[in-house]
Amino acid sequence: MNLLNGKTALVTGSSRGIGRAVAIALAEAGSAVVVNYLRRAAEAQAVEKEIAELGRPCASVQADVSMASDVERLVRTAEERVGPIDILVNNAGIARVQPVEEITEGDWDELIAVNLKSCFLVTQAVLPGMRARRWGRIVNLSSVAAQVGGVVGPHYAASKAGMLGLTHFYAQRFAKEGITVNSIAPALVETEMVTSNLNARPERIPIGRFGAVAEVADVAVMLATIGYITGQTINVNGGWYMS
Repeated sequence: MNLLNGKTALVTGSSRGIGRAVAIALAEAGSAVVVNYLRRAAEAQAVEKEIAELGRPCASVQADVSMASDVERLVRTAEERVGPIDILVNNAGIARVQPVEEITEGDWDELIAVNLKSCFLVTQAVLPGMRARRWGRIVNLSSVAAQVGGVVGPHYAASKAGMLGLTHFYAQRFAKEGITVNSIAPALVETEMVTSNLNARPERIPIGRFGAVAEVADVAVMLATIGYITGQTINVNGGWYMS
């Protein structure tokens, strides 16, 4: 399957979990890939190696995507080493399970910065190139928490809900320029983030199991290849939230 031949994808937070699965799936679909990570260099390099073995150009680039200076360096390095960014998957994020009464202003600011501000910063950085080429695909990894509150906390739910607002704005603003913008809202996908959360139990899901990272990755590839879907939230949630 080479539907994305000649395209370059940047997947933030892609050294593990959903981001890793999305990066590899995009490579399998023909895209060159930039793997972004914050601290897990060895894991990011392992993803880079796996993609290279598929015969796709790939580079792993360390950057804190909640910081504008790092984002500028990330995009510049990505374009120098791999190519102009055609596909952006805003996946980087953190979750901190806390009792509501213990959440501090610092906790709130950190989750908003890592989960939501990063989405804005990286999108803004790649948009000029997409607009110049009149082609782009942006996929934002939100969460069922944006729709039902979830099991992490209000700071996490608010950050993920904010991603839906960004999706709607960018989608309607750039639809006529060949750029689509969509969100995926997973629920309890089997990753380190979910399995370490004691509140995340498969019985919360009507289907009765955790999701698989490949099930989210397949949707990301679909959104990267189809140009007639924009401004939508695809719910990969086992039936927890039915829209």
